[in-house]
Amino acid sequence: MQTSINIKNKKAGFSYEFIDKYIAGIKLTGTEIKSIRGGKANLIDTYCYFVEHELYVRGLNISEYSFGTHYNHEPKRDRKLLLTRRELNKLEKKVSEKGLTIVALRLFITESGWAKLEIALAKGKQEFDKREDIKKKDVKRDLDRLKRQ
Repeated sequence: MQTSINIKNKKAGFSYEFIDKYIAGIKLTGTEIKSIRGGKANLIDTYCYFVEHELYVRGLNISEYSFGTHYNHEPKRDRKLLLTRRELNKLEKKVSEKGLTIVALRLFITESGWAKLEIALAKGKQEFDKREDIKKKDVKRDLDRLKRQ
């Protein structure tokens, strides 16, 4: 099995502070998993929401499979996430609090061939928090440059 698929949401780390992380399965169709194995997925602006005590992901863009026929899937449809009931209850209780959301961090394929989505319970960062992160990143980059010389 090909396990090198690791699609990340780089904007999420900059915009959110992560509180708790989970690994969830995704309910997919045949052409969707083939497209993911081809690396044709995008996690930008992806978030999760609850409908009747079930967790769904919205904004996950899985491009149409190039060899698909009329059975091809819709690229931006909402997909159900598979978690244990205990995890779902815990997340639903936390999300009902003000200021917390669930964002997708990473889409990957396990060694057994299953597509998994790493999600995080997150709190949005304020503007000054983002500036702090930029400063830390710049300082780290400068120190790495000095070490190389």
